[in-house]
Amino acid sequence: MSNETTPEAYFAQFGEIDTVKRTRFQKIVAKTMVTNASTIPHVTHQDDADVTGLEAYRKTMEKKVSPLIFLIKAVVEALRAYPQFNASLTPDGETLVLKKFFHIGIAVDGPLGLLVPVLRDADQKDIHTLAAELKEVSLQARSKGLPMDKMQGGCFSISSLGGIGGTYFTPIINAPEVAILGVTSVQTRPVWNGHEFAPRQILPLSLSYDHRVINGADAARFVRKIAAALTQWDQA
Repeated sequence: MSNETTPEAYFAQFGEIDTVKRTRFQKIVAKTMVTNASTIPHVTHQDDADVTGLEAYRKTMEKKVSPLIFLIKAVVEALRAYPQFNASLTPDGETLVLKKFFHIGIAVDGPLGLLVPVLRDADQKDIHTLAAELKEVSLQARSKGLPMDKMQGGCFSISSLGGIGGTYFTPIINAPEVAILGVTSVQTRPVWNGHEFAPRQILPLSLSYDHRVINGADAARFVRKIAAALTQWDQA
């Protein structure tokens, strides 16, 4: 296909096609994604968290809570331990702005496209409060959309494909944040315990980070901290 030929004209030579106009919001999101992907040096670190105990605990709960809510609390603990992840780099690259609050963005897929509502002060709320808040903003995002003030001020984002599947992926950082955590569904895998292979519940994690701010060793430690924090509900 030459530079002068449009995709419509090119592919129409080979068969029937249809065209769908992109919405204004989709075009804005696409432009932001291109900017973030092309201006931030992304590296993605992948690891597994053993959540066998957490899954056992969730089964004992009267009111079920998504693993994502526990992950939010674990991320807050990791952000406390590694404050360079709870930061933003100034445009000139001279200053790192360290935040003392913990507002967590959660990517929500809906008919309007990808929206990232922000759960504010996640460190100060229990799992049931966070679960109710996430349910409310997710329903709003999927029905009528979200106002800008609901999507601003985030410190760190989580992109979850848990309801769909998959293993690992490479999420794009939501600037001006410096990292984003991708998570998929919990999987049952055989794990060697020193005597035999035993079934364990494993949560795949994918952390994309800004290599200007974060080095690989700290990224690995950060994900290990998240995995360790998830064991506080261990009942295995």
